[in-house]
Amino acid sequence: MAYRIVFIVGTIVFGAFAGAFVWAFFFLMDAGIHLLWDAAPAALAQAGLPAVAYPIAFCTLGGVVIGLFTKRFGDYPQDMNTVMAQVKERGRYEYDHVGASFFGALLPLLFGGSIGPEAGLTGVIAGLCTWVGDRLRFMGAEMRQLAEAGTAAVVSALFSTPLFGMVVPLVGTADDSEGRPANDITPHVPRARKWAVYVLAVAGALAAMEVLGHAFGAAGGLPHFSDINIGRAELAWGIPLALAGAAAGWLYFPFGALFRAIAKRLEGKVVLKPTIAGFVLGWAGVALPFVLFAGEAQTDQLAQSWTTFAAPILIATGCVKVLATQLCLNLGWRGGHFFPLIFAGISLGYGLAVLTGIDAVFALCAVAGALMGVVMRQPILTALLLFLVFPVKGGLVLLVAAVIGSALPVPKGWLGR
Repeated sequence: MAYRIVFIVGTIVFGAFAGAFVWAFFFLMDAGIHLLWDAAPAALAQAGLPAVAYPIAFCTLGGVVIGLFTKRFGDYPQDMNTVMAQVKERGRYEYDHVGASFFGALLPLLFGGSIGPEAGLTGVIAGLCTWVGDRLRFMGAEMRQLAEAGTAAVVSALFSTPLFGMVVPLVGTADDSEGRPANDITPHVPRARKWAVYVLAVAGALAAMEVLGHAFGAAGGLPHFSDINIGRAELAWGIPLALAGAAAGWLYFPFGALFRAIAKRLEGKVVLKPTIAGFVLGWAGVALPFVLFAGEAQTDQLAQSWTTFAAPILIATGCVKVLATQLCLNLGWRGGHFFPLIFAGISLGYGLAVLTGIDAVFALCAVAGALMGVVMRQPILTALLLFLVFPVKGGLVLLVAAVIGSALPVPKGWLGR
């Protein structure tokens, strides 16, 4: 009985630590962005530097810094899929590069990268939980599931979607040890106990985010749309909007193939690749400012001001955002793709709402659901993820759009696998 109490308390504490870590990461990111993109430009303006030069200068400088960091510490952080694949296969994630993963995830975000923070945070938490689990082996097999519980907690805290956070680490998880090295075999833990570990860890993570948000202010995260109107006009436009979102999501793959080919031509140019990416990103940011950054703050700004933009600007922003994400990911700006692609769907959805005159949130659900459905290829997970942003009432719209998107064929040569 005492062991169970210690186990429950310990798992909640580790989940709370993951949530607090996510909050602290977002807090540092917001403070750094304010310094680089608000305070520094104000000082430079007094020196006479034209405002148009800021994005080009800061993004190019960011590329140089990221390149030098990579040259010194290696390709960190690893992407979220790689982290989760190692955790599912081995029940652990090695922790010898936790510091490099943390700073490697933070740098691109500070310099305006069109990428998300999930890659670095998932790797850091999985590594730290593995470290703790290695030192608590005497407490039984459940405590060695901390790496998986940590990924569930950090994903839930990142996206504020507990179901998505708990389901993702379980997808494709095998309970046998086939194909694993002998020294990496994790003791069998029944699925019911795994769910218990995940629920406790996720509860701790979300509680920590809530407490810190109330005490010091919310840090990071996309805004949530609470209202949606679904009438005859919306239903009539639903399929065309989903097809438009799917087309934008489909572009993610040829853009990826293009930038992977460029990266191959620049192989070995560790500093040059991210510098080129930063320079191009800076010019894109001059033309379409919302192309910069992960998209959390930009979504909130767009929600307040979308009616002041022409539809072509909003549509172009969504499409270029997709391109910019692949530019960053393939030319050395390491991170995730969820946040910027959700923003791309939102910007495109607003543009189409301007053209059609239908309810904006319905348009966002249909477009973003289809766009993310193409990229994720898993409609249910897509809908669970997008509950981060959209109301439950729009769940059926999200799911149908995600099904349409996931059905769109993508040439295997573009998948990069």
